[in-house]
Amino acid sequence: MANEHPAPTAHPAASSTQNSHLPIHATPAPSDSIIIPTAMASASLPAPAPGRAELLKAFEESRTGVRGLVESGVSSVPEIFRHPDPYASIPLAPPGVSIPVVDLSLPFPSAAAAAAEAARTWGFFHLVNYHHALPQPTDGGGGGDYPARALAAVRSFNELPPAERAPHYGRTVDGGVIYSTNVDLYNSPAASWRDTIQIMLGPNRRPDLAARIPAVCSAELLEWEARATAAARAVMGLLSEGLGLGPAALEEASCLEGKVMACHYYPHCPEPERTMGIVPHTDPGVLTVLAQDDIGGLQVKHQDEAGRSCWVDVKPVPGALVINVGDLLQVDFFNIFILCERSTFNCRNPVTIKISQFSALPIHQYS
Repeated sequence: MANEHPAPTAHPAASSTQNSHLPIHATPAPSDSIIIPTAMASASLPAPAPGRAELLKAFEESRTGVRGLVESGVSSVPEIFRHPDPYASIPLAPPGVSIPVVDLSLPFPSAAAAAAEAARTWGFFHLVNYHHALPQPTDGGGGGDYPARALAAVRSFNELPPAERAPHYGRTVDGGVIYSTNVDLYNSPAASWRDTIQIMLGPNRRPDLAARIPAVCSAELLEWEARATAAARAVMGLLSEGLGLGPAALEEASCLEGKVMACHYYPHCPEPERTMGIVPHTDPGVLTVLAQDDIGGLQVKHQDEAGRSCWVDVKPVPGALVINVGDLLQVDFFNIFILCERSTFNCRNPVTIKISQFSALPIHQYS
């Protein structure tokens, strides 16, 4: 995925090749941040410090996540969330550098060529004018405010009183829905400054899944799932065509069957320079469809023609989705497409919301 600078102070993470995501840095902002995506950390960090297990246990027993720390009035970042700053040597890209834009309203061959080129050179791109490819809303209303409604619903859940959030907190994947702080909380050397709702959308989807998602956001997230899946189908068609395989090749390979939605919420951080929202990582699966609010904070690592790496800010584009080529697509097509590392470490911003849906993910990766 991508990187960000101030999310508790974190630096852009480098990708093993051209692109990558950076961690989200926390920053002193009056509001909170929300994001919907998760990925696999790729940065090399030191081993967890002695005594960390006891601190983690105490944090987990509160069942209120990072948001609970903010609600308690913490004025400094707890030790378990403090990250080193190993990416200072990788600079930010100069102003004006941005990921490519793919316009779905263009003739199919032109859009396919643009998507394939963006995937080859960046591993990321903005997708615009995609609404005609999405299903109509089930409530009969206008669908133009999606994913805004889904992003707002994620915020609503995370800003419920602690006593209403706590019953949902846990790490058991059996129910199809997980609300927790960091899926790798007990394995990573330092925790990241975010809370997440993860929803297992297939292939073995629970028939009662809708009832297991918190009521305040269930309808909105499932409505967004249908739209994100349609967007993923359209992008897979473009990439398949760009590879010369025909527009249905990726979908016919069952690349839409295994899906996970990750909704990340990044609260205000009192010391953004000490932690990260997400460490540098690449995304699992075939591709990620990411919806972010108008605050931003996402960064991707990119290598210029001279081979120099830098972190590129992915500024929000009104009405656009962010598409990220995942590990499986990059590997299966023999490095034809770039595997880009990303991170979100900028938590200095006001409330930030991002929703990611991964396609073709084995559920065990999130257990």
